[in-house]
Amino acid sequence: MSYSIGQMVYTSNKGTGGSVSPGVQQAYEISIETAMKKTKGITLQCTVFPNPTTDFVMLKVEDFKIENLSYQLFDMSGKLLESKLVENMETSIAMDQHPSATYFLKVIQKDKVVKSFKIIKK
Repeated sequence: MSYSIGQMVYTSNKGTGGSVSPGVQQAYEISIETAMKKTKGITLQCTVFPNPTTDFVMLKVEDFKIENLSYQLFDMSGKLLESKLVENMETSIAMDQHPSATYFLKVIQKDKVVKSFKIIKK
């Protein structure tokens, strides 16, 4: 992919999945995803206090064994900020040391992403 700076004219193509403008740098957004097809019975909730958060994010796991379950926190550029095992059904993830931005929290079981959450830090 490439783009030019100072381009005078460009076109924009729109479709049901989004839009693209050739020659212009594209922004992207990731929302909740479920990578495992057999996720029946899994209830993973990410509760943010307050919404958007300022201090912490609470990851609550219900009806699911937490064995081999971990989480990873990424910034918008994809840089891994934190990676830890989930040891309790409710895990508090500190956000106060991170600057105001959008982050992605991935819940992982044995190298497979179970769910991803977008977190907004004030």
